[in-house]
Order: sequence, then C-alpha cells, then structure tokens
Amino acid sequence: MNGLKKWQAYALAGVVALVAIAGTAYAFRKDMVLYFVATRARDATVVEPNREIVWDQGPAVAAEPAGNRPPNIVVILADDLGFNDISHFGGGIVPTPNIDSIARGGANFTSAYSGTAACAPSRAMIMTGRYGTRTGFEFTPTPPGMTRIVDMFYNDGTRTHEMLVDREAAAKAPPFREQGLPGSEITLAEALKPKGYHNIHIGKWHLGNAPEFLPNAQGFDESVMLESGLFLPEDSPDVVNAKLPFDPIDQFLWARMQYATSYNGSAWFEPKGYLTDFYTDEAIKAIEANRNRPFFLYLAHWGVHTPLQASKADYDALSHIEDERLRVYAAMIVALDRSVGRVLQSLKENGLEENTLVIFSSDNGAPGYIGLPDVNKPYRGWKLTFFEGGIRVPFFAKWPARIPAGTERTTPVAHLDMFPTIVAAAGGELPADRVIDGIDLLPYAARGEKPAPRPIFWRDGHYQAVQADGWKLQMAERPNKTWLFNLKTDPTEQNNVADENPEKVAELKALVEAHNATQREPLFPAVAEMPVTVDKTLEEPVTEDDEYIYWPG
Repeated sequence: MNGLKKWQAYALAGVVALVAIAGTAYAFRKDMVLYFVATRARDATVVEPNREIVWDQGPAVAAEPAGNRPPNIVVILADDLGFNDISHFGGGIVPTPNIDSIARGGANFTSAYSGTAACAPSRAMIMTGRYGTRTGFEFTPTPPGMTRIVDMFYNDGTRTHEMLVDREAAAKAPPFREQGLPGSEITLAEALKPKGYHNIHIGKWHLGNAPEFLPNAQGFDESVMLESGLFLPEDSPDVVNAKLPFDPIDQFLWARMQYATSYNGSAWFEPKGYLTDFYTDEAIKAIEANRNRPFFLYLAHWGVHTPLQASKADYDALSHIEDERLRVYAAMIVALDRSVGRVLQSLKENGLEENTLVIFSSDNGAPGYIGLPDVNKPYRGWKLTFFEGGIRVPFFAKWPARIPAGTERTTPVAHLDMFPTIVAAAGGELPADRVIDGIDLLPYAARGEKPAPRPIFWRDGHYQAVQADGWKLQMAERPNKTWLFNLKTDPTEQNNVADENPEKVAELKALVEAHNATQREPLFPAVAEMPVTVDKTLEEPVTEDDEYIYWPG
C-alpha cells in the first residue's frame, strides 16, 4: 500500500508539474511565437555587410542641352504620411520646408486622393494608371505569419470588435512572394522606355517578390530594394525606437523585420546609416550618374511607416516635443523632409532643376494604429478607411519649365493620374490596348484647363466608395452601413446625410454598380478583415457607439 501511495503522490506531482508547465507556456505563448518568428526570419536569410552600389553611368557628355531633352521625372512617395504631417497645409508636428517648396514652386492639387487606403494597391495604381480592381491587384499582400500573429494579439478578449480571419482563403492564396502585379500590365517605367529613359527604383516596392514581379522585370534598369523593414538595427546606438504595445502589427514587425536592402536582385546586405538617409544618398548618386540623359527616378521611401525608428541626431534635435512616440515620429518626418531637400538640391547642382518634373505624394493617409490622434487632422479616419483621413493625400508637382509657381488646383485628382501625366510630359503614348483610368493633369496644372467631371472609385472587397461632384458615398457589409457626405458643405465628413438623401444614395450606388461591372476578380483573396475605428486611434478604448469599418486585406 505504501508503494501505491508513493506512486500516486509521484503521479500527482507530475500532473501538477505538467499543469504548471502548460500554464506557463500559455501565459508566455505570445512571446514564444514571436521568438519563433524572429528566429525563423534570421535563419531564413543572410544579411551581408554593406557594399558600395556602383550605378550605371550615363554619357560623359550630353548629346543635347538638358532643356532640349525630354524632362527628367522624379516621383518621391512617402509611406503612411498623414495630411497634417505637411506644414504647407497650415499644421504639422514639425516644419516641412523642403516638401512645402514643391507646392510653392509648382502645383498643389488641394483635393488629391490616393488610389486606395492601403499601400500596395495604391502603388500598383501609380505604376499603371489603372484601378486595382481592373488589374486584379485589389488587396494588400501580407508577409508569412503576419495574419496569424495579428490574429493572436488582436483577438485576446480585450477588443470590442474582433478581427475576422478567413483560414480557407488563406490556405488557397498564392505564396506571399507571388502576390504581385502581373507582367502583362504596362508600368510607368515600361511606358517611358520608348522615349529613351533610364529608369531607377529606390525603396519600397510591395508589388510582388518573385523574380517576374520585381522592378527589374517591370521596366526598371536599376533597383535598390527595401528587403525588410528596419530603419537601423534595433540595438544601434544611433537609433531611438518607439514600440507600440497596443498594436499587433507592430509586434509582428519588431519580431520579423531586419535591416536589409539589395541592388538589382543581389543578396541582401546592410544599408549604410539611417534608411531614409541611405536611400537619399543613393538617389543623389543616381541623379549624378544620369545627369546627361533622361531618367525616371522612383524614390519610394519607407518613412514614415512603422516600426517607429528615428535617428538619434534627429530625435535629439526635437527636445521641445515631450511625448516620446510623437518625438520619434516627428524626427522621421524631419528625415523625410531633409531627403526631399537634398534631392532638389542635387537636381539644381546638376543643372537639371528647370527641366525636371518632381511629384511628391504619400501612398495613403496615416494609420490609427500608431496611436497619434492628430496626424490626419482636420479629416476623420485613418489608413484602411475611405474617410478623407485615409485617402486624402498631398499631391504636389513642380516643373519650372512648364508649371507656374504657386499654382493651386482644387478639382479632385487621384494617384491614377500620375501615369498619364508623366507619360504625356515625356512625350510618350498611352497603351492603346487597355483602359487607362487616370487623366493627364498637365493642361490643368500648367494652364488651368479643368478636366471633365468624373467619379473616383475605391474598393476593398465589400467596402466600397465613390466621390462624384462633391458627394461621397461609402458602403460596407461589415458593419452593414451606408455613409453619404456632401464634401462641398461638409469637407471633414461630420454629418452622414444618407437617410435624408435616398435619391443621391441610389444615384451613387448605380455608379458603383456600373463601375464594378467593368472590373475583374481579385488576383488573390483577402485573408482577414480588421476593424478600424473611424474617430479613435488603436490605443484608445472603444465603445459600441463608435463608428468603425472592417477593412479586408
């Protein structure tokens, strides 16, 4: 009997130990998953030390003066920059004099819209001049493991609205690297090739990672690629980090991202210095290498996207900002503005300023998940929503030879318009075998010739919107709701007048239905839907009375 009692005691102790281990594992399950993801990311890739990029050198002597050649084209695209981050609009956390100078020295399109409210489809629309729903590039590709981790962190029982995950769609979706813009689409770089342009991409791409989708396969002669997502190594003495414990996406980024770039499909290697400055250094080298021939430079900055990382020098210079997260974010804006100034100065020093078309914009509005409430002020909504805060963006175009300084144009324009505008500036021709949804803005910018009225559409699955003649309709299945705003009298979308205007709702719905009838099925599915509160950041507590949308991505 004594032996049996001892065995029972051992068994009970073993059960208690197993329960304790299981409890500990459950309590630390998030940390364990993040550690696994981080380890797997490090093991999967080798990041070599920095190497010098040797740019292809154009002619030592120009065949003709710069003013007689087709204009150089420089598109500078910020990532997730808020409308209120630009001081030209009268606000701003910090002054942005260099970005502002493009508006002052050229045209400011005061009612400009991104292609959509998220990064990748918006970039595809810039590259093609076609709606993402027309090319099939409707949703945003998400890296491996991101949906699972965000789901785990988001659906932890503390949220008013849960994230929805479509596991069946996720299982059927093509691999992340193969979720790209089809090679059958004609990109801006490809459209410029017949006019003799040397095409350069620097920074973010996000239009597919398999070889057939990369910039070098889509018309770019040279490409310096954002391969991961850190601006500097997390433990660098030259960086100040601001982590967002309330944001599941941020948890994933810090676990998964590395400090890495590549050149023309090379092995990954470390950039040199703070990422925004590194891209700027390379852009200046590219300008100098190509000063004697027409070039197209697509400088697609990662700033000011998360993870929030500032150079220590920029952070230290903003000691008057007390909030640490806001200070890091502001320092990232300082670096972005400095980049613009250095690029503009390089054009001037190389005698290219007069005959270069410079366009500045952001891929969409700032996100609510960074927890900074005023970044899209005075507009409501965030990235991922079709409220003005999510899709109203800066759109400045400077070309001293053609566009008068200080020009303000109020007619609504969109990212879709970059493609036909740039092709027209270069003296090229639009593809004749496909629909181009954008319009050439040069007559409007240069001479004030207003474009014909047209609706502008947005669609992410069930969530759709249209803006036409100053009216804007938004429709969603989750929640099942319709919003109608008269932007002429209510530009910040404070009053939903859908119930009072059923005829206008019906008219705009008919426009959406007619538009959808001409579009195609997505190339790959949305695998999750994330709730986004319209008027609160992700850090703020949400109630059932708060307005929200579900964003499919």
